[in-house]
Amino acid sequence: MVGTIKTYNSIKDIAESIDEELSNTKSSLGEYLRELDNIRVLAEKSKRVRETVMKLAGKKTGYSESSDEIAVGNMKLVLDSNPSHQMAIIESAVRSHQERLIELQKARDGLKSFDQLGDMDGLNFIVLEDQRVPERILLKTS
Repeated sequence: MVGTIKTYNSIKDIAESIDEELSNTKSSLGEYLRELDNIRVLAEKSKRVRETVMKLAGKKTGYSESSDEIAVGNMKLVLDSNPSHQMAIIESAVRSHQERLIELQKARDGLKSFDQLGDMDGLNFIVLEDQRVPERILLKTS
């Protein structure tokens, strides 16, 4: 978690910030999904070509994609990446964005309960955010 603290003047300002993040995340997710569709076709072709060549060469077709990976610290370096490797990282990004959308939507829905509090003029809202998703809100009088 990388937490940041922001001060807002109203719940409406917090909601607008969440809505902006929702919009940006949906846009990024759409781009990744389009990219995934394109690479998926290429990955299937690449897999079929690899299997055919391996059969013709009389080799095992049980190719392990992880055999080209080298651990570098906390990262993995893929040597001579192929469309399947690219598809895997795009799928990971898609899952991450989908999870982020769910978290942002939960936060947005949670703000609706503040409508019941009524007049909140004169209050500041100190918000702890994790990657721009509100996790904790402190109400503070000016």
